Amino acid sequence: MATHIDAAGVHYTPLNQQVRTAVAAGETEIVLDHVLGQRFIADGLVGEVTITVNGVPGGDLGMFMRGPTVVVHGNAEHAPGNTMEAGTIVIHGSAGDAVAHSMRGGKVFVRDDIGYRGGIHMKAYHEKRPYLVVGGDARSFLGEHMAGGTILLLRLNATGSFAERGLASGIHGGEVFIRGEVDDRCLAVGAVRMPFEEEDRARIRPLVEEYCRYFGADVGAILAGEYTRIGPESTRPFAGKYTWE
Repeated sequence: MATHIDAAGVHYTPLNQQVRTAVAAGETEIVLDHVLGQRFIADGLVGEVTITVNGVPGGDLGMFMRGPTVVVHGNAEHAPGNTMEAGTIVIHGSAGDAVAHSMRGGKVFVRDDIGYRGGIHMKAYHEKRPYLVVGGDARSFLGEHMAGGTILLLRLNATGSFAERGLASGIHGGEVFIRGEVDDRCLAVGAVRMPFEEEDRARIRPLVEEYCRYFGADVGAILAGEYTRIGPESTRPFAGKYTWE
């Protein structure tokens, strides 16, 4: 049986203390009700625990998290998954800016839209690889300064080409997949189009299947679309900005 915590009117510090106490006691299912803007939920938590958030969590949801699953029934504020190392965040709504900021492992799934600078500074190390999957659209500077990992932008309700400026600005690792066309004018310094082959479609299939399990979409219809693949032109996109002796 899940442990329920009523977050109505509770400051984020005692709320997070209650969550940590429950995890330390061995609880594996925790439900937070009436959440309204409390920050830092699940930050730094380790282990096999599922936290269900009913409401709108504040910034830095799951920051430094290593293992747990967080399911949000509502929207989320800025930077969910910030520097997350392992685990899964599932958001049944939209999220703010800097989603998956500096993420270095695990997965973040957002059913609808995200704000600016999604996936900024995402990175990978050996077998550890982060994934950000967004069902809706994203604003400017998606994938800025990426050093690794995968961003998959499905744009399920979008019309026309993706045309937000600064796409993958300074990318030097990882890749961005966008369902549909991408306006060439939005490609930023260091970002280039790469071929999208059938093996790439096979690589993103597990992510699409997982997204559809969470949110009830049609795998076949999503995978059947055309995709644009964006990657780094080099590992040092700003090398020409410096003077070397």
